[in-house]
Amino acid sequence: MNLNQMRAFHEVMLTGSISQTARNLNRTQPSISATIANLENDLGMKLFDRKGGRLHAVPEARYLFEECGELLKRVATITQNMRRIRALEAGELRIASMPGPSVFVLPDIVSKYAKDKSDIKTTLVSRSTEAVIQLLAAQQYDIGICDNHPNLSRESGLIDSELVRFSCLCAVPAQSRLAADKIITIDHLDAEPIGILMDEHPVSIQLQDAFSSAGASMNVAFATQYFIPLLTYVENGLACAVVDPVTAQSYKLYRSGQTAGVIFKPFHPDIAFELAILRPNHRPVSLLAKDFADTLVGHFRNMAGGPPK
Repeated sequence: MNLNQMRAFHEVMLTGSISQTARNLNRTQPSISATIANLENDLGMKLFDRKGGRLHAVPEARYLFEECGELLKRVATITQNMRRIRALEAGELRIASMPGPSVFVLPDIVSKYAKDKSDIKTTLVSRSTEAVIQLLAAQQYDIGICDNHPNLSRESGLIDSELVRFSCLCAVPAQSRLAADKIITIDHLDAEPIGILMDEHPVSIQLQDAFSSAGASMNVAFATQYFIPLLTYVENGLACAVVDPVTAQSYKLYRSGQTAGVIFKPFHPDIAFELAILRPNHRPVSLLAKDFADTLVGHFRNMAGGPPK
């Protein structure tokens, strides 16, 4: 038994007429008659009595009618769902991200992406950069977001990575004298309390080199593993911090509609922060995941153009 036989049989049961079934299915009467005859041959039993020019279903055909109805509904549902998946209206996204973007920026991007789509399920986990790389290397997630890390080159056979380069900004307290300056330089921060990431982070290494080259004093008052906690110190007027634009955007989303206690300024010399967008090499990626990853890369590249507005 095949789908064409089931459709023809089901329609004949509904209409009681070969000619009406042919019209409903856009087929010829001989084609429908042959399909029903072949179905009866395949099953080894008669399904209809022919009386007075009409077909009358035998009792056994009632069972087949109900079963075919359920199967045809299921096929129709599968077809509809696959069309929605092809149209990027349904599916699942599995994202692993380092903590910074996962708090506000990624949920905001996902929300805007999914707003006009009817049935998208998203899993977003927050892990360290090393753990994100491991999860993508194990092919467990569709997309990863992390720092540019030496482990990426070691896992290049398992992961595709695309880098987005940001120029860091200087976060200053809104009430600070520095808030009026258009650009913050090393001279502005000479001996001023600042917050940085741990010494081994590339941004911290670049800052240390910049202060050393300028002959300025780097007064580290606070050190954290991630950028976002530094903004609490800045907001309370205890320090300035050089942070990436993704962190600045996170703060903007967090303080939406409120008076901001932190102002973000361009910083000189240029301190680079590289964000990596990862995709698994050996795990088939859905059309939805590919489209979202492309959207994500575009969003971060736009964000890299300047401070949040």
